[in-house]
Amino acid sequence: MEIALCGLGRVGKTTLWSILTGRDVPPGSKPETRKGVARVPDPRLDRLTALFEPKKHTPATVTYVDVVPLERGSARADNPVLGELRAADALVMVLRAFDDPLDPHPEGSIDPARDLELMETEFLLADLEVAQRRLERLDALIPKTNRPEDRAERELIAKVIAELEAERPLREGALGDDELRALRGFAFLTAKPLLVAVNLGEDDTALIGAPPERLGLGAVAGRRGVETVALSAKIEEEIAALGPEDAETFRRELGIEEPALDRLIRASYRLLGLISFFTVGKDECRAWAIRQGTVARAAAGTIHSDLERGFIRAEVIEWDRLLEAGSLAAAREKGWLRLEGRDYVVRDGDVLHVRHAS
Repeated sequence: MEIALCGLGRVGKTTLWSILTGRDVPPGSKPETRKGVARVPDPRLDRLTALFEPKKHTPATVTYVDVVPLERGSARADNPVLGELRAADALVMVLRAFDDPLDPHPEGSIDPARDLELMETEFLLADLEVAQRRLERLDALIPKTNRPEDRAERELIAKVIAELEAERPLREGALGDDELRALRGFAFLTAKPLLVAVNLGEDDTALIGAPPERLGLGAVAGRRGVETVALSAKIEEEIAALGPEDAETFRRELGIEEPALDRLIRASYRLLGLISFFTVGKDECRAWAIRQGTVARAAAGTIHSDLERGFIRAEVIEWDRLLEAGSLAAAREKGWLRLEGRDYVVRDGDVLHVRHAS
């Protein structure tokens, strides 16, 4: 999964990306697209690793992409930055809520609600241009071909244009799930899940964990496909430079219950409908990210394509029940390991051992 961080300039976007991926960006570096991998914190995997003491401990990962800052008037379908955002599975829109006279906001003042509206308008306009171009092509094509599928697509694109002209993002408008799936090839920006990350000042830690209304973003509360998380990238950057014990002490003194990384990734998982399952053993304990609703055979394919092709059965046990048993052998003796077929829907926290034909 790829999640793209976007926003205006000087919002702290690259600092947040650096915290998430653990990759340093030297001060004064010119804006450029950067990709990095974040390891997904999961206490369940930590406990399984402590039980099995494997050679390798491998968390699930999420790829975060830091794109070049956007600005007012970016809404051109041929803008390469928007092209990079279209390739992502979800967007993190970073909004600046901190003041720094030495680093002025590009819009002249601090107003997260205004910046959110500005960015969403840019995305709406960019999507509208894409949809209108497609409508023009269909209008030229249909008189020549008269194919039912082209007429059906034209009807759907006309519906898309009506939503965008009404300033409704596609993720939360009148389109159904089947219609949104049919539009995936267009990679409309306003159809992508959106995580709004409010970057607070160092004196505003009391607002971390606050609902959107307290952040001045009441308009996003309850919107379909939208989540909000508040953090202070500056403070998180300072914490990241400390050892584990000092970091925990500093975080506790500031009243920050958990790292921004944990909260942001958890929100990303919810937005994308992701869950984690585990494979365990003496060689490796590993977490795998899959879409909610994935069946066992497809889940096996995330481990290796050969496992999907040769899938026979999966031995399944809940992670906490495996801990209670103390080992896979003990779980088998107790009858706690279940044999599930190819169409079993994998649940969050399942431990799987795939039986397959070699």
